[in-house]
Amino acid sequence: MPVLNITHRTEYRYTCAVAPGPHRLMLRPRETRELRLLSFDLIIRPEATVTWAHDVAGNTIATASFASLTDILTVESKMKVDLNAQAWPVFDIAAFAQRYPFRYSNEDWIDLGALARPQYADMAGRLSDWVEGFVMQRPTDTLSLLKDVSNGVSSRISYQSREVEGTQGPLETLDRGWGSCRDIAVLFAEAARTLGFGARIVSGYLFDTSRKLIGSAGSGSTHAWVEVFVPGAGWISFDPTNRSMGSANLIPVAAARHITQVAPVTGSFHGGSGDLAGMAVQVTVDPFCRALPSPVA
Repeated sequence: MPVLNITHRTEYRYTCAVAPGPHRLMLRPRETRELRLLSFDLIIRPEATVTWAHDVAGNTIATASFASLTDILTVESKMKVDLNAQAWPVFDIAAFAQRYPFRYSNEDWIDLGALARPQYADMAGRLSDWVEGFVMQRPTDTLSLLKDVSNGVSSRISYQSREVEGTQGPLETLDRGWGSCRDIAVLFAEAARTLGFGARIVSGYLFDTSRKLIGSAGSGSTHAWVEVFVPGAGWISFDPTNRSMGSANLIPVAAARHITQVAPVTGSFHGGSGDLAGMAVQVTVDPFCRALPSPVA
């Protein structure tokens, strides 16, 4: 599997010099047994004081604090990762969890907590009724059920890129029939939780050498997907946007209960409401090419 160079650049432009407030950055990839971080550099202009910490989910958080005024603020991360996820993974699911419904252990249930409870109101049970349509019988194969729900989401919802901030609620996405990758991820996570699974939203990067994956721009882009906890196998990645399962093509940066907790760059500035002229985000994900030795004369 490839060693990848990833560059993620966010630029804010203002109509006049403003005072940036603290910015919360989630840009450093999460290392797993399938992903190894080889190098990471963070470049911020204007100069900032950066402190590092981990949040409750174990994500790496950088906080950038500024002392000077500026009319342009850029945050650029450059990293090199070794991605060795299998294209066709086999999951060693615990025997008691191979058929749905199953019961999490008391310890797992306590630790999953809010990750196993729906996060959006569904007073009329509309989402519950829709998800129940994928349960052909009880008991049924757990992994097949999760695949069916993921594929059902992608069949029902058309992908549509949205540059505006914010995320649609699951019922809003169902009603509209379209959404961005983050909208689709939220719908699938909420559907899995409605069935009693622990699920978390993941943000990161999509690596796409074929340039055929949905949500990809060029060789790579930012992306959102879902991990579902299945005893024995652990956290299994589902990308309903692309009807895929497993971590191939996915570079995770942050995982959390709610989509608002995994935004790559968030912050504020002191100025007028019309002082923000625009924001631009550029991401590249490319295979690392080693320089060839110079020929001997």
